[in-house]
Amino acid sequence: MSEELPIKFTDAAADRVKQLIDEEENPELKLRVYVTGGGCSGFQYGFTFDEKANPGDLEIVKNGVMLVVDPMSLQYLVDGEVDYTEGLEGARFFVTNPHATTTCGCGSSFTI
Repeated sequence: MSEELPIKFTDAAADRVKQLIDEEENPELKLRVYVTGGGCSGFQYGFTFDEKANPGDLEIVKNGVMLVVDPMSLQYLVDGEVDYTEGLEGARFFVTNPHATTTCGCGSSFTI
């Protein structure tokens, strides 16, 4: 029986992370998703690559790559999904958050 994770990491996001890591030739890289105050709706999602996970970080491994989330950000991301898309607006990682009551047009800031 598999353990239910507090946040989903889609195949599309994991596959893109793997491509980017391969391009950088640094297998230590992990995708970090975080939440900060700001943006037009109060909170803002951010993504960065990090070479290490910090104590207390949630670590999710999928398709051979790791997503890390710090405990403070995780409380705003529970039940959410980290995904990746390519379309007319460009290519980007994004978060689908069922607890966000308001989001801005770009989708990177939200209110709970």
